[in-house]
Amino acid sequence: MSSPPTPETDSHRMTPLERRASASLSSIYAVRMLGLFMVMPVFALEARGYAGGDDASAVGFALGLYGLVQAALQLPMGWAADRWGRKRVIVLGLLLFGVGSLWGMWATTVEQLAWARALQGGGAISAAVSALLADLTRDVVRTKAMALIGVSIGLMFAVSLVLGPFLNSAGGLRLIFAVMAALALAGILITVWWTPPEPQVHATPEPAAPGALRQLLLSAELMRLNWGVFVLYAVQIATWVGLPFLLVQSGLPVADHGWLYLPVVLMSFVIMGVTLFPLERKGHLKPLFLASIALVMAVQLVFAQQALGEVSLTAMGLLLFLFFCGFNVLEASQPSQASRLAHPSVRATVLGVYNTLQSLGIFAGGALGGWLSKTIGVAGLFGLNAALLALWLLAAWGMRVAPVNKSQATTPQGS
Repeated sequence: MSSPPTPETDSHRMTPLERRASASLSSIYAVRMLGLFMVMPVFALEARGYAGGDDASAVGFALGLYGLVQAALQLPMGWAADRWGRKRVIVLGLLLFGVGSLWGMWATTVEQLAWARALQGGGAISAAVSALLADLTRDVVRTKAMALIGVSIGLMFAVSLVLGPFLNSAGGLRLIFAVMAALALAGILITVWWTPPEPQVHATPEPAAPGALRQLLLSAELMRLNWGVFVLYAVQIATWVGLPFLLVQSGLPVADHGWLYLPVVLMSFVIMGVTLFPLERKGHLKPLFLASIALVMAVQLVFAQQALGEVSLTAMGLLLFLFFCGFNVLEASQPSQASRLAHPSVRATVLGVYNTLQSLGIFAGGALGGWLSKTIGVAGLFGLNAALLALWLLAAWGMRVAPVNKSQATTPQGS
């Protein structure tokens, strides 16, 4: 077994246990997010073949119900993970996601699809996964570990845009739901057999001071992070309400959109690797964080400009690359900051609140994005996205970066 990192070696390198925890938990996120994203490009179209599919509002409700249920259950599931263990909640959530997928596979009406999506949304494991990753990694490498989850989300999003339509052409929504069920089973196997054991301290956690959780949840720093994740995901989902139309106008067929997303996402991860981690180690996270918000805001403004004129495919590719460069930094650094602010005994609860705002952002971005694109147009939608990001930039201007606990010499040992 390799010796733990010391100041004399390289404390910023992951230990074998940290690498195993990061890889396994990122894989759990990956299989779950792939299952979630695969249905998005084809759901609205394919649902028309189900009873009740001629009601556009019912189809939209069925698609968005997942995010709404997620938002409602993130905090209770985070609380449960603090009380009864991270792995138990992760397995329970994946079971719910799998059962919902099986229900969707056999659904014959849009109403049944809605219930299936609601059951899938009941598997709200984001807080438990993030908390377990925080438990198993030191502060000095946590942003890197959280970034691997961000990489898995972004990569699965791009892959799903290629894989979803392919599976749909082979077997429709039923095949996609069947693959979702298989992915849920794979996630359970990864949790049980590959993910390291939970640290002993969380079997009988030392309680935080009375009132500490309430004080933390009302702290300015955590409220900034919660507002930030709401804005980030609302803007991301709203962007994909209008973006496909711009790509079609640029001359790129819908079937080929995934082939643009995939290389753009991969290249943006490379940029994140050579900027986020070195700059964080040197104490420059705050300026990078603020610059990333400004970058995403600027991209939204240029999207709006493109929507008002002739759309260039080259420009759209460059803008997407810049969007993901900013998004990846924000998506990786925010949960890392939130986990550092929280006492271990309430960490999953705090991250549950954080993920609740994330889920609400997803729901708001989809629901309001569709309505806004119809009422004020795609250019107006991107303009409002930029305004929302400007408000976030103002709120984040006074942020204080959570300190890194450099006294941690090793990762917590599994029980």
